[in-house]
Amino acid sequence: MLSPKRTRYRKQHKGRIHGNAKGGTKLNFGAYGLKATTPDRVTSRQIEAARRAITRHMKRVGKLWICIFPDVPVSQKPAEVRQGKGKGSPEYWAARVHPGRIMFELDGVPEDVARRAFDLASAKLPVQTRFIKRLEEE
Repeated sequence: MLSPKRTRYRKQHKGRIHGNAKGGTKLNFGAYGLKATTPDRVTSRQIEAARRAITRHMKRVGKLWICIFPDVPVSQKPAEVRQGKGKGSPEYWAARVHPGRIMFELDGVPEDVARRAFDLASAKLPVQTRFIKRLEEE
């Protein structure tokens, strides 16, 4: 699973996901992409589950790019613990995904295979998604 090698600070504030994505809204590598249409946090486990679903359906033909990285530590307190006594310890890593952000890109497979692979992957993700493809003129 993805996680940063090192970070400046061990814990972060939760924050809110406001507005649309600033960057990562156009296809850079592949011919097909999976674009988020709703905001949410995507955990490293969800990214890995989506990646496995895509590569399994493609039968490892073609190339897959993961365009998001989980860099936000999410902390949790243990179950049935009283309030106070500070913030919980970091439990997992997540990526903040804004609407319009391309999460995965694919190339080297037919469109129907890519569309089905992204359908399988979107079932593993907490955000609503759209299938996009590169225009021929670009």
